[in-house]
Amino acid sequence: MAEHLASIFGTEKDRVNCPFYFKIGACRHGDRCSRLHNRPTISPTLLLSNMYQRPDMITPGVDAQGQPIDPRKIQEHFEDFYEDIFEELSKFGEIESLNICDNLADHMVGNVYVQFKEEDQAAAALRALQGRFYSGRPIIVDFSPVTDFREATCRQFEENSCNRGGYCNFMHVKQIGRDLRRKLFGRYRRSIRSRSRSRSTSPFHRREYREPDTRERDSRGRRSGDKHVRYDDGGRRRHRSPRRSRSPVREGSEERRARIEQWNREREEKHV
Repeated sequence: MAEHLASIFGTEKDRVNCPFYFKIGACRHGDRCSRLHNRPTISPTLLLSNMYQRPDMITPGVDAQGQPIDPRKIQEHFEDFYEDIFEELSKFGEIESLNICDNLADHMVGNVYVQFKEEDQAAAALRALQGRFYSGRPIIVDFSPVTDFREATCRQFEENSCNRGGYCNFMHVKQIGRDLRRKLFGRYRRSIRSRSRSRSTSPFHRREYREPDTRERDSRGRRSGDKHVRYDDGGRRRHRSPRRSRSPVREGSEERRARIEQWNREREEKHV
């Protein structure tokens, strides 16, 4: 029985726990839901509810005065918000992902999900954000059960084929531009690469180091002994023999047979 309950936990077959809250950390029924919302006491993911206020909040593509908005202005407004939030939240630790919903339903509109690398980083951010305001509105923040956004996002939306539009119950994650993503998340990749280089014992990552060279230079500025030194693709030094010491050219099969017959004749003559 215990194994069966564990296997159906958070799925549609679970009649006790809400599957939508388990997958996306939000439910359209809210506190009136007939199933339980198990709120985590600790998690690497935070939910900042309804934080992003899009300029076309009432009608998509139209401002509050009923005038059409240039889609580029909407994207610019969103990326300004995204960068502002990222810079503030990154003060508490490394951000694994920052997702902002493009949904229109009340329980998902403007939701901001931030997943930190460590749970204690998320806990520090939670403590710091409580009681604060953004653009004159209070920040509503809590731990979220979402740890795998692949289960929370709408696959049809990613394929531009979701027929539920903004009122879909799965995340429609609004995307930022490639340049902004590289700027924000690239700092972690550069940091990881620099740490791995400093820890690596591979000779390919230590080409900057050179043994002190006390050899004298000749009239051309070359160090003695450098005539036959070169570098391969890995940067490792290797020596090669002077040209005159190379192996002789290999003989052909007829030449080898003639030489063997000559040796045999010479051997027979010695025994005669």
